Amino acid sequence: MARAALALEDGTVYFGESFGAKGTVSGEVCFNTSMTGYQEILTDPSYRGQILTMTAPQIGNYGVNESDIESGKLQMSGFIVREASRISSNFTATGTLGDYLARAGVVGLAGIDTRALVRRLRIRGAMTGVVSSEVLDPAKLIELARTAPTLVGRDLVREVMPQASSEWAETLDDWARPLPQPLEGGVFPPPPAALAGTKHVVALDYGMKWNIARHLASAGCRVTVLPGKATAAEVLAHKPDGVFLSNGPGDPEVLGYCVDTVRDLVGKVPMFGICLGHQLLALACGAKTYKLKFGHRGANQPVMDLETGKVEITSQNHGFAVDEATLPPELVVTHRNLNDGTIEGVRHTTASAASVQYHPEAAAGPHDSAYLFGRFRQMMA
Repeated sequence: MARAALALEDGTVYFGESFGAKGTVSGEVCFNTSMTGYQEILTDPSYRGQILTMTAPQIGNYGVNESDIESGKLQMSGFIVREASRISSNFTATGTLGDYLARAGVVGLAGIDTRALVRRLRIRGAMTGVVSSEVLDPAKLIELARTAPTLVGRDLVREVMPQASSEWAETLDDWARPLPQPLEGGVFPPPPAALAGTKHVVALDYGMKWNIARHLASAGCRVTVLPGKATAAEVLAHKPDGVFLSNGPGDPEVLGYCVDTVRDLVGKVPMFGICLGHQLLALACGAKTYKLKFGHRGANQPVMDLETGKVEITSQNHGFAVDEATLPPELVVTHRNLNDGTIEGVRHTTASAASVQYHPEAAAGPHDSAYLFGRFRQMMA
């Protein structure tokens, strides 16, 4: 195996084996504690601009296939594992993880002590790093890591949002089906008779995972997907019964154009947000966000629903959180992380709007929170 290396901005260097694509990439180095679901994780657009480390000791042992993807392509910069399996043991596999990363252009690093790396990230916080199969000189690698752009202050949503609007369909082949042309005055025609009994949801796509749209469809919704840069007027032109705010990558504080749209929609149509969508709803109502030390990424995060007292095991992927000290009176906390006490959900007291920081659609992941899509459906009743 060819050699490759990881350098962190604090001067730490790890040498290992290259797998996947060859090259040199930079990004925020973070970690995910999930034991399965690596293909869903790899295709999550929320990892744009990041180098992800998996804590499970062996990754790739069940291969990859065309059914377990969450977006049209891999968005993360690099992928780090302790051991990259070269054998695909599952009957559904159509290829190996290494070949999958190589085709997608994602630089991989294997054979390092991921426990030591994750411990460093937990103690010192997420750091900018560089993974390279080309540059192996420690001093040069460290310099590259220290001069690479940081995640804070970057608008990564514009890099992953779709460029055109579309109607969601249950088959992946129909994902990019174009919308019908608007009628005079910019209003869109009514849905086909076969969909007349469903609720129409406009999903603002900031980097949305496909399984979210699947869950909305399963809850009895017709889903129109608009780019995250859409204005409130463009959303309302579709005459939606509800608006969904999707997950997405990066720093929410720099997404002023998204916040303006959400602010203009609050109170006009029922609204539900997930992950970045949760942060945007809070910002639109006057709260602020802050960067977590190392984020929440994994399928085993305990969250309490404060309104029912039930504890849910949730799947999460975020590096920012809503600052509770800045929460306006019209937002009440509905869910709380039991590991560190951070806000995991809010509800508007006067408008029909709510959000959660985690992923109730998780695949592969726990399904404790899937009921939230039913709640959103009831909000539109």
